[in-house]
Formats: sequence, structure tokens, C-alpha cells
Amino acid sequence: MIKIEKIWLTDSAVWIRTSDGKEACELFADYPRLRYATPEQREQYEADEFGIHWESLDEDLSFEGFFDKKEPTELYRLFMAHPELNVSAIARRMGISQSLMAQYISGKKRASQGRMDLIYDTIRAIGQELIAV
Repeated sequence: MIKIEKIWLTDSAVWIRTSDGKEACELFADYPRLRYATPEQREQYEADEFGIHWESLDEDLSFEGFFDKKEPTELYRLFMAHPELNVSAIARRMGISQSLMAQYISGKKRASQGRMDLIYDTIRAIGQELIAV
């Protein structure tokens, strides 16, 4: 387990320092809810031994994730291109946890082709409902 010595925010990122002196950051731009949050909302976080949680923004970052190599996934690119899509709401509609959806987006877990089809079908269904309005 990673032991965190310090957490701090800049205008563009959240930073951590481990007890052995390693530093890493996650850019707010990579997380739509953090990207569009006010500085005051970003300051309203809680941390535990596993990561950082923003209750009002429904966002979680694991400390391990700060040190993972990140290759943008197809889902990551989709949700970054369309910040109006609410990942949590789509996950709920599909009947899966927001955490699992976040792992698909980050690439920590690979969604099967059937699951990818379901994700896209769910997004398309939402689009069709909006068109009908």
C-alpha cells in the first residue's frame, strides 16, 4: 500500500507525495467533473489510505492510479470529447457500478465487446431520448 505524506492542489492538478518522496499528479483536465469544478469545489475532498474522494463531485482518484502508465482508451477519448455525458448516470442506467465504468475508461479493466456494445447502445438510447424532446 502507498503511504501518502502530502496532498496539494494547483490550478491544473492534484499532487501527492509518498512517504518515500515520490511525487505524482493527476491533471484536472483528464477528469471532466474536476475540470469543470470551481477551485472551491476541488478543495472539498477527503482522503483515506486508498485515495481521494470528492463527495459533491462524485469523483474518486486512487493513489495507485497516480503512478500507473496511462494510455487513452476509446472510452476515455469518448468521454473527454463529450463532457456532457455523465459517466455515473450511464453506469447506473446499465446496472453497473461507477467504479467499474471508471476502470473501463481508465483502462484498468478491459470491457468485453459485448459490454462495449452495451455502453454505446446506452449512450445512443440517451441520444435518441434527447432527440425526442
